[in-house]
This record gives sequence, C-alpha cells and structure tokens, in this order.
Amino acid sequence: MIEMRDVSKTYRVRKREAGLGSALRRLVSGGWDEVPALQGLSFTIPDGQVVGYIGPNGAGKSTTIKILSGILRPDSGSCTVDGLVPWENRKAHVARLGVVFGQRSQLWWDVPILDSFQLLRDIYRVPPRAFTETLERLTELLDLGDLLRTPARMLSLGQRMRCEVAAALLHSPKVLFLDEPTIGLDAVSKLKVREFIREENHTRGTTVILTTHDMQDVEALCSRVLLIGKGRLLLDGTPGEIRSMAGENLSTEESVADLYRRFGI
Repeated sequence: MIEMRDVSKTYRVRKREAGLGSALRRLVSGGWDEVPALQGLSFTIPDGQVVGYIGPNGAGKSTTIKILSGILRPDSGSCTVDGLVPWENRKAHVARLGVVFGQRSQLWWDVPILDSFQLLRDIYRVPPRAFTETLERLTELLDLGDLLRTPARMLSLGQRMRCEVAAALLHSPKVLFLDEPTIGLDAVSKLKVREFIREENHTRGTTVILTTHDMQDVEALCSRVLLIGKGRLLLDGTPGEIRSMAGENLSTEESVADLYRRFGI
C-alpha cells in the first residue's frame, strides 16, 4: 500500500531577471524565491491498483514520484510505500520498486541492451535462474528479440522505451512508477507498452502509478485517476467520473490538456 499524508515540498529558486545589471546585482545581493511544489497532498493507493496521476506541467507530479521513489525528502508530512519510508529505507525500498522516466534512461548508451540488463541483474542481485525466466517473459511480451543485441543509441524511441520498461521489471518489483512512458511513441509502440502494463498488473498484481498527458493511456490502463493542480489533489475518481465532472462528454481522443482547461487549471 502507498500512503501520503499532508505532504508538502517547497523549492528555493534563485531570483533571475534579464540584463547584465540584474546579473551583477544578483551576485552581490543574492535573493531567492520559494516555489511550492506540493501543498498538503494526501492519498492512499491499495496493492495491485493501476492509478493515473495527471495534472498540467508544474502541478507536482514528478515531485510526488521522486518522493515516493526516495529521491527527495518532503518538508513535512509522512509517506510510506509497502510499510517503508522511501528516503529512510532506500536500499530495501528500491529493491521492491521499478521506475521508468520517459525523458531519462537507465540503459548504457553504447553497449548492447542485454549487457545493460545483466548489469542491472548484478545491481539488484537477481538470482541467475530468476533473471533468465524473467528476461524470457519480458522479451516475449515486449517483443524485444534482436533488440537485446543492439546498443541503446541505435534504437528508435519506441524500441528504447520497451527496453526501459523491461529494465525496470527485471527484479520483479511490487510497485512500478511510470512517468510518461509513452511520450513520443508511435501508435504501435504505445499499444505494446499498454498491453504489457495491463498484463503485468493482471498476472503479477503489480501496483502501478502512471503519469501521462495522454487521455488514451488513462482510459486504456487506469481504474482510478488522481488529478493534481498547483500541488494539491483536486479530484479522485474513475476515468468516467473525471470526464463527467468536467461538465461535458470528454472523448478519449482529446488530450489531458483539454481536461485541465475544463477544470480551469
């Protein structure tokens, strides 16, 4: 189970203004602005649920995922994932966790994908037999095939993202955080990633938090949607309920940005 209770996080950002004179004054006087990223955020996600976590850019989605991953420590509030405090029990926590960031890679750029997978096997101390069985299953479900012998730099975006998802699951995590995993993918690659996430959740009971700006991802995968804006939880319901709350019949072809506009965020 994932629990967040009254979590707040504020970033200190140096004040910046255009012009050489402003730059020189800043060197002398400094000056910082405080930017709230999360403000009293609370929610609970039971084991085995697939949750869409949506909101406009700057709403606090990535900050939430980083706190849940143990990368960041909140200023206040409490957070546990499967009974562990992420930033206090990082070693035990990451052994149960899989993370995919659409804009960042955990694959080594110049070596074959299989070499990256084997290094991750050693990092997570996956037993050889379990690694072989998991790799065979992931290769079949994600249609990796010859990609395993190809350096990451030679893969298309869709091919690389399928490999990224596989890399996050080599150690059979109980919780999977997906931060825009289908960003920039073609229709075929999106379908493969969505099908695999559904299969992983159905057969292994993996808890999934999906951040996305694609309403079709939400409709295809999520039984529940959390809508966040300006660091606060605004809505919690099913995809159908969220569309109904928007006041109009929002089709799955519309982007999540259209949903944000209808809620005025």
